[in-house]
Amino acid sequence: MSKITTVLFDLDGTLLPMDQDVFVKAYFGLLAKKLAPHGYDPEKLIAAIWQGTAAMVKNDGSVTNEEAFWASFATVFGEDVRKDEPIFDAYYRNEFAQVQKSCGFAPQAAEVIAYLKERGFRLALATNPIFPAVATESRIRWAGLHREDFALVTTYENSRHCKPNPDYYRDVLEALGCTPKECVMIGNDATEDLAAATLGIPVFLLTDCLINKKEADLSAIPHGGFDDLLAYLQTL
Repeated sequence: MSKITTVLFDLDGTLLPMDQDVFVKAYFGLLAKKLAPHGYDPEKLIAAIWQGTAAMVKNDGSVTNEEAFWASFATVFGEDVRKDEPIFDAYYRNEFAQVQKSCGFAPQAAEVIAYLKERGFRLALATNPIFPAVATESRIRWAGLHREDFALVTTYENSRHCKPNPDYYRDVLEALGCTPKECVMIGNDATEDLAAATLGIPVFLLTDCLINKKEADLSAIPHGGFDDLLAYLQTL
């Protein structure tokens, strides 16, 4: 049996507690306010972002998720839209900080990360790569963690697939140079994170902010709160 060397973590709803609907409302509300003076109709903007997100989720790997998003976004706002990227970047560096108020905070997240680092495990942040790095690094800080805690952080710039596509997890394994049996995935989404199990990666589902839209039977899947997670990790 292979020895577990690497622990993959989801971010939103796992290390960073959140109600996804509340987060999205705050995120889109502030973004629409930022972009309205630049000629972006709020409803059209939000619809275009959802369309771009769908394009990333469907990405076949031929381009980065960043390229898939902007190609989709340009079908709504025209090819010149890329010139406004600095405005989006400024939003993530400034106004996006206010979205933190829509998230919770779990001090146990940093405790779990510190525990694993002390034991010599390699950590990776396998968060669905639909955000730019600047936004992901902010959310890492909101969770009380640091970018340097992780050997790999998946973002829309460095990824070519999304969860729940198993190819996303194949890409993560390739980037880390490890096999499924050397990893464990910690997440909160019974669809997106449990998809890792299709490759043979063991999965633990953190249930504090559980998402189980398909009402999957989780009885055979290790799951529970942070105390249960710590007990599980102590068996590795």
